[in-house]
Amino acid sequence: MGSGASRFATALAVPDFRVVTETVTTASPRLVRRAAVVIGVLVAIVLAFAAIRVALDWPNILAGTTAGDDFAERYVAHPWLAYLHIAPGVVYLLGAPLQLSRQFRTRHYDVHRRLGRVLLTCAIVAGLFALIFGVPHAWGGAPEAAATVVFGCWFLACLVLAFRAIRRDDVRQHRRWMIRAFAVGVGVGTIRIWVGIFEGVEQAVSGGTTPATPDPTMFGVAFWLAFTMHVAFGEWWLRRTPALTG
Repeated sequence: MGSGASRFATALAVPDFRVVTETVTTASPRLVRRAAVVIGVLVAIVLAFAAIRVALDWPNILAGTTAGDDFAERYVAHPWLAYLHIAPGVVYLLGAPLQLSRQFRTRHYDVHRRLGRVLLTCAIVAGLFALIFGVPHAWGGAPEAAATVVFGCWFLACLVLAFRAIRRDDVRQHRRWMIRAFAVGVGVGTIRIWVGIFEGVEQAVSGGTTPATPDPTMFGVAFWLAFTMHVAFGEWWLRRTPALTG
């Protein structure tokens, strides 16, 4: 009786602590390589279309002449608004993959911090002018303008929250918000893929009789498809990888 009561009292006094281990899923090297290839392709697409815009627009901008088609006219008529979105956006997309590389961060942390300030500024300027230029001059009308507002504001919010996190030395949340922002930013390349698919289908159905410029309705649809896919992929990636190594 006494020994039983003693054991009972001991059990009450000393809780049964159990060590709970959390299994962290890491991205396989193959998955990381595949993601790097996809990102490289999307950034290359953005660079190619930016180069095409410069080649087509700037002769008209410098000469003060009008563009040859309605799609390009927006860029020629409002070059400051357009290229304050395009130029810093290209700089951001070129530098952001390097910033997200764990190997680069660990080996060149001071460079990572200084470059991060430059890229954050470029991203914010590009995002703001995406709204200033993209909403009133949307080729895809209301659908494109709405997508620009929704995902442009999300992009800017991610950047601001990432900046606030690193100011608090919360590296984990900083990187998560930066991944979300980059997922949206690189979605511009996927927009071009969707536009190309829609144009190809349209040309095939019409036998090549429709104009070569993107269809406005499908252009707006491409915005929603691409950005929605990239936001979803960003969240999936964050769940597949640890905050500091994925």
